Amino acid sequence: MRIEDFTIGQSASLKKVFKSDEVMAFAELSLDKNPIHLDEAYAEHSRFGRRIVHGFLVGSLISAVFGTQLPGEGAIYLHQEMNFKRPVFHGDEITATVTVTEIRKDKSILCFDTKCENDRGEVVIDGKAVLKV
Repeated sequence: MRIEDFTIGQSASLKKVFKSDEVMAFAELSLDKNPIHLDEAYAEHSRFGRRIVHGFLVGSLISAVFGTQLPGEGAIYLHQEMNFKRPVFHGDEITATVTVTEIRKDKSILCFDTKCENDRGEVVIDGKAVLKV
């Protein structure tokens, strides 16, 4: 797509359920083997009371929206800001939504608000992103 094809307020979303085997695979790939993510007995004694999904695994759903929907193929990340608001538990369904907030036609740059919500409508991550088209 060309920069002229985008509009302020344009948005796209993607849903995903985060399964325990995916959390385990992410722990292996990322080398983040914190027991809060992997060990049920350990997590029971945490402030959350059960295992939580890695924040960056959840945040990667935002990247998936950018790469597959808006702006789509060939988009290049320049900046991402993420604020982790609530825990995501194994088995939670999360919806990532990105919304165009600014268009810089001179540099083919789009700015976005980004948000991930659980199936209870609670924001678990919010932030901003900048991408080159």
